[in-house]
Amino acid sequence: MLDNRLKKIAELVSGEGIAVDVGTDHAYLAAELVKSGKCSRVIASDVKEGPLESARNTVEKYGVSDNVELVLSDGLENISLNGVSDIVIAGMGGETIAAIMENAAADKPYDIRFILQPMTKVELLRRKLYEMCYEITEEHIVADGDKMYVVIVAENAGDWRLLTEFESLYGFFENDEPGSEYRRNEAQRLEKVSAALEGSGKSPEAQHYAALAYKIKNGGDIVKIDDIYRYLDTLYPFSSQDSWDNSGLLVENYDMECSKVLLSLDISREVVHEAANKGAELIVSHHPVIFEPLRAITRSSAVYELIDSGIAALCMHTNLDISEGGTNGVILRELEKKYRLTGEPEPFEEIGGGRHYGWIVQLAEPILPAELANGLKSIFGCEYVRMSRRRHRISRIAFCSGSGGSMLGEALAKGCDALITGDVKHDVWISANNSLISLFDCGHFHTENIVLNELRRVLEEKFPQLDIEISGNSIDPCEYV
Repeated sequence: MLDNRLKKIAELVSGEGIAVDVGTDHAYLAAELVKSGKCSRVIASDVKEGPLESARNTVEKYGVSDNVELVLSDGLENISLNGVSDIVIAGMGGETIAAIMENAAADKPYDIRFILQPMTKVELLRRKLYEMCYEITEEHIVADGDKMYVVIVAENAGDWRLLTEFESLYGFFENDEPGSEYRRNEAQRLEKVSAALEGSGKSPEAQHYAALAYKIKNGGDIVKIDDIYRYLDTLYPFSSQDSWDNSGLLVENYDMECSKVLLSLDISREVVHEAANKGAELIVSHHPVIFEPLRAITRSSAVYELIDSGIAALCMHTNLDISEGGTNGVILRELEKKYRLTGEPEPFEEIGGGRHYGWIVQLAEPILPAELANGLKSIFGCEYVRMSRRRHRISRIAFCSGSGGSMLGEALAKGCDALITGDVKHDVWISANNSLISLFDCGHFHTENIVLNELRRVLEEKFPQLDIEISGNSIDPCEYV
């Protein structure tokens, strides 16, 4: 009566109480659980009358009508969970399964086992389970003909944690057959995605999927933090930082090794909590978590949280801003993709020793300020761009990430008719309008957060075995109302 997929699901049902089969379709599973003696009672539900009628025919055919209750229900909405030990949700998309579980989360008894068989978006379901404070206690790959299915057992977690993207893709099943074949197929899929992204000029994203494919095939591994520091030093020399800066390894961890790295513009308490919940041993940030001398380390500080969680902090500030492939280098590449430029880019604010902040570029065709502002919103992913009131066409543009309003005079002296930066003060706006130069404030956060994709790219290129994520809490600290 059952195919291999449903046989595995039936095997995983505990039989300790009532079993619920959500989206039962023909009720084959419900009938088998009763006929085999594993369950004395099963609730079989569906959202439509048609499948329930098919289910009714099945339970009557096998003589189990008294033991199988048929319920018309959207997910678990109309189902009493009293006495329920197992809930089966099979044959649906991972997103749908997650939504059913989220809708029932408020009423979930602590000791119910979920047996889940997603047809699509398995990685999304795994990640959502951990966000809902479940843990995957068993996972199996079931082969049935030329198809392979993932079957998951999820139970309430003792400790809350989060999955990284790699973990949600890799899964929790054994790496023997058919599990290893499943992972080979998944790696090939990710390699195809990587090739497509590379072909469309999205190198950071392409490298990310290539690194995910590498880890799916080979697994992750541990890297010494000193090796990461030394490699980054070759790209963004720490010796090049400004004299007032404080870039470097600012907080050590217990063993100075890591397998997971979290990237963020800033190290806030929320970022540290995310790193801890994902098991990351290192955070790499742009802004130094220690900048001014510390007179105290309070429990509310990110530094306290780092030390308490045993997480290292490696910060790259001005050395990242002024290096060729750093923050301003990323902005330069994005402008080159968006607009047709002529000539070679020129250094903007030169600070000696061949170092400089930002670049000056020349547009092949002059554009109006409003047109440039809309383009900048697309490049930086910002909701708003503040701009001066000048309306003349723009061709020669200076830009500097972060807070570069003080460079307005330098832009004017070098013949620029526009300056792109962030954190512009009121008096600088007055000066810009008086001087007839277009000024664009795209926000300190947005003009620098753009570098995180590039940081992930260079790290994954060198260390594909590392599990590297951009923090979901690397967000604009301001809201706009």
